[in-house]
Amino acid sequence: MLALATTADTTQPSPAVSTDPERLAWLALSLTPGLGPRRILRALRDVGAAEEILRLPLTGLEALQFPAQAVQFIADGHALRAANEELEALHKSGATFLTFADPDYPQQLREIFDAPALLWIRGDATLLEKSAIAVVGTRHPTPYGSGMAEILSRDLAARGLVILSGMARGVDTAAHKGALSAKGKTVAVWGTGIDVIYPKENKSLAEQILSSGGTIVSEFPMGTFPAPQNFPKRNRILSGMSVGVLVIEAGEHSGTRVTARCALEQNRDVFAVPGNVTTKNAWGPNTLIKQGAKLVATWEDVWEDLPSQIRIELESAWELASNGQPAASLFEEAHLPPAETRIMSVLRHDEALQLDEIMEKLEPELSSSEVFTALFELELAGRVKQLPGKNYVKSF
Repeated sequence: MLALATTADTTQPSPAVSTDPERLAWLALSLTPGLGPRRILRALRDVGAAEEILRLPLTGLEALQFPAQAVQFIADGHALRAANEELEALHKSGATFLTFADPDYPQQLREIFDAPALLWIRGDATLLEKSAIAVVGTRHPTPYGSGMAEILSRDLAARGLVILSGMARGVDTAAHKGALSAKGKTVAVWGTGIDVIYPKENKSLAEQILSSGGTIVSEFPMGTFPAPQNFPKRNRILSGMSVGVLVIEAGEHSGTRVTARCALEQNRDVFAVPGNVTTKNAWGPNTLIKQGAKLVATWEDVWEDLPSQIRIELESAWELASNGQPAASLFEEAHLPPAETRIMSVLRHDEALQLDEIMEKLEPELSSSEVFTALFELELAGRVKQLPGKNYVKSF
């Protein structure tokens, strides 16, 4: 896996990592094998301070119902040594962490049943407190799914909502890119350490998120490599930090279902973009809509269901023109030359056409050279997107 670059020109300054003994003790507990967040938080309620837990004798640690492995790790001093090593790694990477006891820990996340005891953070930690919507979906979207993820994220980010996603392939990547294209803010919640990029092809995207003032967050220590069990755990953080979860394309057995279920358990709103019923990725959002999720076609469908206080707060910060900016139709076309207009009439947003198919449909109206030229111009204008294998779709 790739490590995230630490050069100053690709990251925002992070707050200094405090060496306060109590915070260091929180870090030590979070690095202790066999201690999950619920066990740590329960022990802290019983004892009162993380430092005090580290000072307990073996019998005291056992009385907290810590597993034997954890008891020995703490008693032998390994936990504190691991915390100091982790702190040094955080300093070197310009990263920080938040404990559940810190006032800056996101309030939304604090309310869920199994909130992380500690969050590792790169970038702007204050974003975690801002109103956000999680955008999730399949790693293998159709062009329609990618397009909808990008355009909805763009429109919502442009109006002040933070876009949360997991930076996975597919819908997640499109959501982050949509927020960045609007010069909005986006937070990537990882199932790896904040220094381990997964998937590796998103290295540039991770750097763009940080350089634009966004945030990368994880509940896993530095150096944690991707493991299948990490990602369902990650999903509860996505929904927990959000005011709602927007689902765009997901199969019947998709991890996106985990996020949607977490959202419902956490009393978050669930939104879904309807899909073509003949495709397997439509099962997730269409089923959620049948079960009561809000159907979403444009950003307004999400906006009108936001809590009133959040809408008022965001709208007061808008710097739109005084006469407003009406939402553009996804399918509205400006005037184009005849050849380009004809090509646009046969292309679709949700299904790719191979070059040979396009030529067959337009024969004998347009010659092959006219088709090539028109497609080239449409690509330059951003109206058409070329996919692998000389397949073409309309851009959103």
